[in-house]
Amino acid sequence: MMLTQLQITAAKPKAKPYTLADGQGLALFVQPSGAKLWRFRYRYGGTAKTLHIGPWPTVSLADAREKCREARKAIAAGQDPVLEKKRAKVTAKFAVATSFKEVALEWIAKCEREGRAEVTIDKIRWLLGMAYPLIGSHPINAITPTEALAVLRKVETKGRYESARRMRSVLSRVFRYGIATARCDRDVAADLRGALTTPRTSHHAAITDPIEVGVLLKSIDDYPGQDVTRMALRLSPHLFVRPGELRQAEWSEIDVDKGIWCIPVEKMKMRRAHRVPLSRQALAIIEELRELTGQRQHLFPCMGSPRRPMSENGVNQALRRMGYEGSEMTAHGFRAMAATLLNEMGRWNPDAIERQLAHQEASSVRRAYARGEYWDERVLMMQHWSDYLDKLREAAEGPRPAAPVRKKPKLQRSKAGRPRGRPRR
Repeated sequence: MMLTQLQITAAKPKAKPYTLADGQGLALFVQPSGAKLWRFRYRYGGTAKTLHIGPWPTVSLADAREKCREARKAIAAGQDPVLEKKRAKVTAKFAVATSFKEVALEWIAKCEREGRAEVTIDKIRWLLGMAYPLIGSHPINAITPTEALAVLRKVETKGRYESARRMRSVLSRVFRYGIATARCDRDVAADLRGALTTPRTSHHAAITDPIEVGVLLKSIDDYPGQDVTRMALRLSPHLFVRPGELRQAEWSEIDVDKGIWCIPVEKMKMRRAHRVPLSRQALAIIEELRELTGQRQHLFPCMGSPRRPMSENGVNQALRRMGYEGSEMTAHGFRAMAATLLNEMGRWNPDAIERQLAHQEASSVRRAYARGEYWDERVLMMQHWSDYLDKLREAAEGPRPAAPVRKKPKLQRSKAGRPRGRPRR
């Protein structure tokens, strides 16, 4: 017999919970506290399950029966009402924040929890920061391919083709996160792959001629700038790590006794911890550097803000001051220099060189098998490389003449001492 409103109202609590059946799996669960809850019992996939519909009188008898009918329809259609209820809760949770910027910030937070490198996170924030003024406040599900393209075109018009390409990739990942969290159902950035200007592939300029390498090393020894910058220049050829990895190096990561620099995973581009064998020459430079910055967190602190590492352009600016143009040598070029000359020697396993460069195999199959560290060979290789650099330095005739220091033109001054008009020629 089906329940009536009078029976529900008259139901009194007992010492133990009990149920009042309404039929077809629907029942009212009466608790000792007096609370009355609607429950729908059913079988799905051969398993007995219970769907909690809600409390009475918030959910009336008529509402409970309607929800029960909807649940039976779902079962007939091959859906599990309990599972569908959980999905609805997840959807409702994420539906609160639907703007592109809100979804993007969530995704960035996820990347941080996953241990993405700080430099990578900063680049993502910078790229998305250029998108927010145009689409940041738009509901992510309402953004069209045309609107996304307008964001990328704004970057392209400034000639920053590579930045536009990377931005499209970042936008695509935000949209895919939006799909995964039920905020949108389409990655509109994926439709724009062929719409952008393809940038010319350019490699970091590097000196690979042994004679010129020797001249560079002597020029570094004579660098007239700040001591910390000169030490970074001196150490760069011996380690050939990425510039960002070098400038963010911390004293806690250096094990002088074992001759190892352990770079944690969060600082690595490929999100894999990396060990760098330290040659005798590298250790000597590090000990010399300790007298300058050993009391700081970083080996190469920023002079204006000692708690932060040196500027990412510090080494490049020093190279320009030494007379090396950007088309000749870059901070990143020390890696290409080492890779080229070590491979030309023919005595070192190319896989050991690649592992020392912290490169990742492009082929997933080869990556699965190439797991060796080649540690012993890398230790020998790094010492041989430092010895080789010493020979090239000793054989060099002399350093390159430094670039002339550009002086700012003086301004003519009035009798009051204020700048007047154009600079004096």
